[in-house]
Amino acid sequence: MAKPRLQIIIASTRPGRVGLPVATWFAGAARQHNGFEVAVVDLAEVNLPLLDEPNHPRLRQYTHDHTQRWSETIERGDAYVVVHPEYNYSFNAALKNALDYLHHEWHDKAVGFVSYGGVSGGLRAASALRQVVTALKMVPVTDAVVIPWVSQHVRDGEFMPPEPVANGAKVMLDELIRITAAMAALGAAR
Repeated sequence: MAKPRLQIIIASTRPGRVGLPVATWFAGAARQHNGFEVAVVDLAEVNLPLLDEPNHPRLRQYTHDHTQRWSETIERGDAYVVVHPEYNYSFNAALKNALDYLHHEWHDKAVGFVSYGGVSGGLRAASALRQVVTALKMVPVTDAVVIPWVSQHVRDGEFMPPEPVANGAKVMLDELIRITAAMAALGAAR
């Protein structure tokens, strides 16, 4: 039986972002976990313009090639992990834009969060993000990876997780694989 496909979405698009080394580390942890086929989706490379579709995403009447490509990318995922920063107590605009482009493609899929930032480690952003993904009929897993003072753990472009963060990745991946299986069964029943 094929492994479910996990897409790790790098939310930050800023030059010099720490999201890239954090996502690279997490992708390695996910591959080592071995429960998923792993792919990394970088919103900086996807480069979606500010939502420019004339029709509501629930209609799936896409008029732009970039939207169709985004839809096809997300359709390939069975579960997602969003690696995201905290900006002003919430998540970043590029992530909100990417989520809002689509509707049905997100339904009945599990999602986990790797948040990072300063003292809060991105927890406020993750809390705000939970509301949005729930509205898209996704199922956020309870366990998350929270990285406070993230820049202290990046050396020469590589994220070096402290032990609790590394352990948290395994816990979240275990829960994500369990919820992904349940959501696949639900999707098949529909």
